[in-house]
Amino acid sequence: MKFYWLALGILAVWRITSLIGSEDGPWDVFAKLRNAAGDGFFAKGLGCFYCLSLWVAVPCAFMIGESWTEKFFLWLAFSAGAIVIQRVILPANTESPAVYFEDKEN
Repeated sequence: MKFYWLALGILAVWRITSLIGSEDGPWDVFAKLRNAAGDGFFAKGLGCFYCLSLWVAVPCAFMIGESWTEKFFLWLAFSAGAIVIQRVILPANTESPAVYFEDKEN
């Protein structure tokens, strides 16, 4: 696999994830999709950039990867690359997702 496919895949996953997750789209298609999802499982997946990038990365990895191992690692790399781009361009005053931690029991 050539390196530019990795870069193109990351950019494509970031753009599609951003489009579906936070933009209205033409004729408000994506806004209607998010509203139709309601409050259940799919709504949570569409509202979380991290979760949505995993779903969007699957078809991209299968189109670009040649072996099953390569497809698996491309899936994770595309999602991670999209998340890195999102975190870099995220405005400073925007809240990032909550960090999970547990208190130690006494």
